[in-house]
Amino acid sequence: MNSKDIRLSFIRFFEKKAHKYIRSSSVAPLDDPTLLFTNAGMNQFKPIFLDEIIPQYKRAVNSQKCIRVSGKHNDLEEVGVDSFHHTFFEMLGNWSFGDYYKKEAIKWSWELFTTEWKLDKSRLWVTVYEEDAEAYDLWIKETDIDPKRVLHAGKKDNFWEMGETGPCGPCSEIHYFVGKDLLTQDASGVNSSDKYWELWNLVFIQNNRLIDGTLETLPNKHVDTGAGLERITSVLQGKNNNYKTDLFFPIIKSIAKIAKSSYDKNPIPHNVIADHIRMLCFSIADGAIPSNEGRGYVLRRILRRALRFGRKLNLNKPFLFKLVPIVSEIMGSIYPELLEKKSYIETVLKSEEKAFNNTLDKGLIHLEKVLLNIDNNTIPGNEAFKLYDTYGFPLDLTQLIAKERGFNVDTNGFDKSMSSQKSKAKNSGKFKAFKKDLKWEVVSDNSETKFVGYDLLKTTSEITRFSKNDKNIYLVLDQTPFYAESGGQVSDIGTIRGDKINLNVISVIKENETFIHICEGVFENPSTVSCEVNIQKRSNVKRNHTATHLLHKALKVVLGNHVNQAGSLVESDYLRFDLTHFKKITDSELNKIERIINNKILENIQLESSITSFDDAKNQGAEALFGEKYGDEVRVIQVSDFSKELCGGTHVNSTGDIGSFKIKEEASLSSGVRRIVAITGNKSVLEMQKNEQTIKKLQNILNSTSVNLVYRVEQLLSEKKEIDKKLKEKLKDNLSYDFTQKYKTVNNYKVLIEKITEFEGENIKMIGDQVYNQLKSGIGIVFVESDTKPAAVIIVSKDLNKIGVLAGKLAKDIGRFMGGGGGGKPHLATAGGKKGLSFDKVLKNSEEYIINLLKG
Repeated sequence: MNSKDIRLSFIRFFEKKAHKYIRSSSVAPLDDPTLLFTNAGMNQFKPIFLDEIIPQYKRAVNSQKCIRVSGKHNDLEEVGVDSFHHTFFEMLGNWSFGDYYKKEAIKWSWELFTTEWKLDKSRLWVTVYEEDAEAYDLWIKETDIDPKRVLHAGKKDNFWEMGETGPCGPCSEIHYFVGKDLLTQDASGVNSSDKYWELWNLVFIQNNRLIDGTLETLPNKHVDTGAGLERITSVLQGKNNNYKTDLFFPIIKSIAKIAKSSYDKNPIPHNVIADHIRMLCFSIADGAIPSNEGRGYVLRRILRRALRFGRKLNLNKPFLFKLVPIVSEIMGSIYPELLEKKSYIETVLKSEEKAFNNTLDKGLIHLEKVLLNIDNNTIPGNEAFKLYDTYGFPLDLTQLIAKERGFNVDTNGFDKSMSSQKSKAKNSGKFKAFKKDLKWEVVSDNSETKFVGYDLLKTTSEITRFSKNDKNIYLVLDQTPFYAESGGQVSDIGTIRGDKINLNVISVIKENETFIHICEGVFENPSTVSCEVNIQKRSNVKRNHTATHLLHKALKVVLGNHVNQAGSLVESDYLRFDLTHFKKITDSELNKIERIINNKILENIQLESSITSFDDAKNQGAEALFGEKYGDEVRVIQVSDFSKELCGGTHVNSTGDIGSFKIKEEASLSSGVRRIVAITGNKSVLEMQKNEQTIKKLQNILNSTSVNLVYRVEQLLSEKKEIDKKLKEKLKDNLSYDFTQKYKTVNNYKVLIEKITEFEGENIKMIGDQVYNQLKSGIGIVFVESDTKPAAVIIVSKDLNKIGVLAGKLAKDIGRFMGGGGGGKPHLATAGGKKGLSFDKVLKNSEEYIINLLKG
């Protein structure tokens, strides 16, 4: 069986047993702040296990995209070295939400393995939790497994917990012996020998762990199973190595072809790259992008680790992007996002590869210098951090290179340097921040809220829950006209009135199907209330949200289909749109984008809103946005044949209601991501009027017409540049310092440490230029004594720059000798000090510092 058939047969097996197929959720979850990446099949079902929502179906089956590269699930160093650790993998799973339980889960798993897939029963072993007599008995009674192959195991291996508190329960694992000699099997090898592969874990969620550690029985019992597709495929295809299955080996053959290398002679680099390219493709397709923080930093680490292993195959130029087509070919039929985003993924990878190659060689030179100058076999943490911060080396890449050379890395020191640089706030979500502190008063059992705000701005509603604290009142209503913050659109504001209730709604957030209204004002007793949305803010937000859809399409028209939304914010006063694009958007392109959008506004196109199935919407060409979580039914917003997107936000009736559209700002957000800020309606009119007033003022100041304004400014700048040039030449001609007899020689390098009186001129760097032209190989420092602020210019020759001696770094140290600081370029930098310092001591310290540096 090929991997496609294996995946499909698993899904079909459980569909025949009344399970509903659920699409895989994104590997980059935006709705769960506790996760960098989706790391298990159960992640999207957490609200059900936590009794936060009532499931729409009792049974489910899916194949979930998973990534494990951080936290306790971090086996990165093993990836590619052994045959079964991966950063990206697929988790096949079936679930029961308060429906069937242990008996069916056990019977069906055995049926699938032994009847459907015909696995050798003489190689199968089962473990159950040592206190779970029920599961043990069911394995003996409901299957034909040899009872001697059903083993008891402790909490470590066979008791599953979501966290320190919450739903948990015993589990039963199915293991497969992969050794050659069946007679060598022994119960002691299960959970201890790598010849026994765990294939499937059946989790029986029947308890809730309380804060004091005790267990209580849940009223509803659930089944949560997980089976790694890669390992099952390896077994069913008769392989002893996941990388030799059809999930990986076509990628490996492509790598070998590009590198002209032999997999058999050097398998590890091929394995690592094949694993990492899968992880990168799926992450980028689901909206993550390499960066220097959060999940973006993890992606950058993985990408650069792959490039490092590529160099072991003499792949020194960008190559990862060339592997995207084969990954899409293998996985695209089940995960169409890979095919849809193929060109975009290639563009992101190629850009990142080029950026890293530009800094890698410089970083390696610096690392060599570090290794030459450490007294023990440990690279200091601050140096490892410098490699990360300056040269873009992930910590594990530094560790990998160090390990190859017989060195260690001070990771604690690295962490301290990272912490001291900046403290990065982690947005855990507004509701998450206060949820645990609220004490809810329950008025009725209805916990869900019906949103009627597409059609109504006023409602009469019933309060179902409320909570008070010193600052705010929190209300849950049975129905609401207030839009909750979602999909980048801010929430509505407005009022809630009732008997002894006079509240201003300042924000609304959504937790599953519950809308929480955050209010200020008077609240004495829960009662029937009148709700009213602030019409002005809603209208402004609607204009900006519809304009965001038009902008998304216009960007694709002007810049290309590689453009995708990387984030957005729809406010009352403006809209912000982040897009994937790898160079600055030109003024000409921005003008074209504005014209397209304003033309659509002038056409006054009526918007169409419809509810359809997710699959139908996608087949009709609707755009699904990165990071959004869609159910089986979705809302589609269509602007004629121009734009069609899945969207739950509020919109104008016709494009003419937007009024007008103006881009205020375009800037770089991060590598490969640009940000556009724009305004609509009266805001855009006011902006154009303000710009016109500014132009008129400049016309008056420069005595110019609007047509000649640019020419007049350019003329003035040219005149200033010529004056500055003549001044510099005059100052240069007046230089009378001769340092030719002042140089010393240290370890074949020239050294100049000299002090001069106050330099009459505005640019101390001119002295530096004079010394640099004389200095073929060495270091020069010229101090300028001044009654106001002493200064120094530091010069370093090119040959020393190449081995990591940089004038900017020296300037910081020389500046400390002077009671100040400094910085600058690698070949020339400046430092400043405090008034009244002792130059004799500064000169002595500086000379000792430079001599020790060059002798070391």
